[in-house]
Amino acid sequence: MKPLSFLSKLMIFTIAVSTLPVLFIGSFSYLTSTREIQKNVNQSKMELISQINSNVERKLTTVNQTLNQVVNSTVLKKALQNPLSESDFKLYNDLRNEIRNMQSFDTKLEDVVLINLQQDWMVKNSGLYRMSEYKDREGLERLMNTPDDTSWILTPSSWFYSEENANSAPCSYSISLIKKLPVAGLHKYGLALANIPACSLQDVVATDSERPDSVIIVNERQQVLMHPDPSLIGRQLKESGWGDTSLIADEAQPAGQFQTFIGKQEYSATYLRSQLNGWVYFSVTSIGSLTREAGKIGLYTFYVCLLMLMLSIGLAWFGSRRMYSPIERLLHLIGRRKTDIRRRHANEFELIGEEYHRLFQSKSQLETEVHQHIRQVRTFSLIEAYQGHYTKRQLLEKLEQYGYNEQIDAWQMMTVFTLALDFTDDSAYGKKDLNLLLFAAQNIIEELLDPQSRFAPVIMDQTIVTLIGSPDGEPDSFHQTVYAWTEKLQHEIHQCLKLQASIGLSLPFQAIHKLSIAYREGIEALKYRIKLGTGVIIQYENINSGKHVLNVNYPTHKENDLLDAIKLAEVEKAKELTGRLFHSLFGQELSPQEYQIPLTRLLNNLLVTMQEAGIALHQIQPTGGSLFEEMLGLHTKAEIEDWYWTTVIHPMIRIFNNRQNAQYQNISEKIIDLIQHEYDADLTLEACAARLHYNANYISSIFRKETGYSFSEYLTMYRFKMAKLWLRETEMPVKEIAAKLRYNNSQNFIRSFRKVEGMTPGQFRETAATHLPGKVRETI
Repeated sequence: MKPLSFLSKLMIFTIAVSTLPVLFIGSFSYLTSTREIQKNVNQSKMELISQINSNVERKLTTVNQTLNQVVNSTVLKKALQNPLSESDFKLYNDLRNEIRNMQSFDTKLEDVVLINLQQDWMVKNSGLYRMSEYKDREGLERLMNTPDDTSWILTPSSWFYSEENANSAPCSYSISLIKKLPVAGLHKYGLALANIPACSLQDVVATDSERPDSVIIVNERQQVLMHPDPSLIGRQLKESGWGDTSLIADEAQPAGQFQTFIGKQEYSATYLRSQLNGWVYFSVTSIGSLTREAGKIGLYTFYVCLLMLMLSIGLAWFGSRRMYSPIERLLHLIGRRKTDIRRRHANEFELIGEEYHRLFQSKSQLETEVHQHIRQVRTFSLIEAYQGHYTKRQLLEKLEQYGYNEQIDAWQMMTVFTLALDFTDDSAYGKKDLNLLLFAAQNIIEELLDPQSRFAPVIMDQTIVTLIGSPDGEPDSFHQTVYAWTEKLQHEIHQCLKLQASIGLSLPFQAIHKLSIAYREGIEALKYRIKLGTGVIIQYENINSGKHVLNVNYPTHKENDLLDAIKLAEVEKAKELTGRLFHSLFGQELSPQEYQIPLTRLLNNLLVTMQEAGIALHQIQPTGGSLFEEMLGLHTKAEIEDWYWTTVIHPMIRIFNNRQNAQYQNISEKIIDLIQHEYDADLTLEACAARLHYNANYISSIFRKETGYSFSEYLTMYRFKMAKLWLRETEMPVKEIAAKLRYNNSQNFIRSFRKVEGMTPGQFRETAATHLPGKVRETI
């Protein structure tokens, strides 16, 4: 067939079906518009509630930290032991000061209540009360029955009535952080409560651009904490008209979307479960509004499809004429010409198909080679396992990777057998043929033994090693089965290779992590050929009284974990790992002289780590002398462990910690310098991290540790400091100040300023002006 004939058919076919994709696209777009809109809306809502969750958790964490300072203060500990009568005025005043220090505009904390049931008193904003005379005593005492020592609970605000807040907006419920007192005592007889008005959550989660009126927050008991309708706060979620809420009750689902009915109207709900306290954040959207949007998109799609239809008919003719050029280039790439098509009476696609068939054959060959490489990797991994180079977890992961997990689960008894070929003077083979003979013997083992009863045999040090197992947990029966296999194997090797084979059997074992021990037992058994001769089956239990070979492996993994903890200056973790390491060292049955080998190795590795870190020996040993001589002069386990900790490990941790602190202080100073010079620019934590060449999360944690504030909190504080300076000393308009401090509009700046200072910027300027001397006022 000539290329022109094929091209003509292609043009006719293209024009005939040109309308089908357009019709399909139009229909599909209309049918999927609602789903796409809902998907985009759900994604937007998930981002919104994630941000709200972050804001709320930051406030709750701040309240928790400040309350921890109060409950752990010496003032409260002293107060818990006193009845707080009139004579304890100073103690009561100190306690009130501790409470007042917790309250701030930022956290919306309204009241802090301290209760001592044993001494019969309660302290809150409005004063000191006797619990036996308090009208809501029973409700407060029930809080002692909460299962946890620290929890967030929704409580009636009437329990904590305070004359100081009598004129504030009423809120029926409070979100209370409850801590049982005393914190360190086993017997709890008091409470510390930090109360946040539930109504104030709307202010906490509000953004500068909008209020999240579609957001609902419920606690782990499905009580409403925040709702567009404030009257529903404190009620169960179902009481607000919701349908089935069983999905969100499943704690295994931390986030997701679902459809539900609120009243008689269907809504799409997006939810997120907080990892901090189990609260669930919802954002709901009406399905009806999504459907209306889909209708608009459907009409727009119709006009677009009509335009596409006209364009496709015009492009079909032109495009089909150019469509043959890629086929021609493809023929050129595979070395075919148009003359080949005419000569073979074939079309272009037949020739291309033949070429691809050859490519697929090459692919099959490549897959075969890859499979061989996988077998080689498996062999290498098994060799590493027999030699004990894996931890227990790594060993299980490797065996699962190669499909041995089902066999290990089914086997009740296992043993390792090692096979060696015996050469005699009248053998037809020489030592040069050993590798080929071992390969032949390996194939015999694979054919003779059921793959479900063994691992793949591997060649190690001129020996064939494999693990065989059985679901039969009876030792005698397992012993007979293994012995029958080995005799049959010896017979087959003798028949096929005309050689004697000796086999060493380890003691039976049940735990796979003893694989390396069993391998050494099999090798030890083979060594007795020097006494028993060739062609023998040697069981390790016959030469070692039925006891396993002693595992004297050095705990390298535990040592590496300890070295990592030292470098990170983690004192508690290093102390724990030191105890584990010495437990492993002294858990082996060695002679006193043999214990010196792992102890010397540990000291040497610690000194190598110290040298690589640039730590001089005199920094931990100012008096000089040999550490090895000191260590070898110790006689008991307790003395040795204590010497390692006090003389070597803890001094190294102290040096690494000093280095970290110096680095942290330097980073914090650089961030503060950036804030003070660029506070009036769009400065972000990510931008600072990029300029300092650090990870943003890393410098965020360092900055909070050094200053006690987050980056955004410190930046806001410094900007307000500059705002107050300008308000006092210049006549700069408030609108211009807001713009210089990067606020979107002046109203946002005024609202934030009022929250922090308790007055508007204009009122602050007037107050500052009245306190200035006359000459200064005239100058301003």
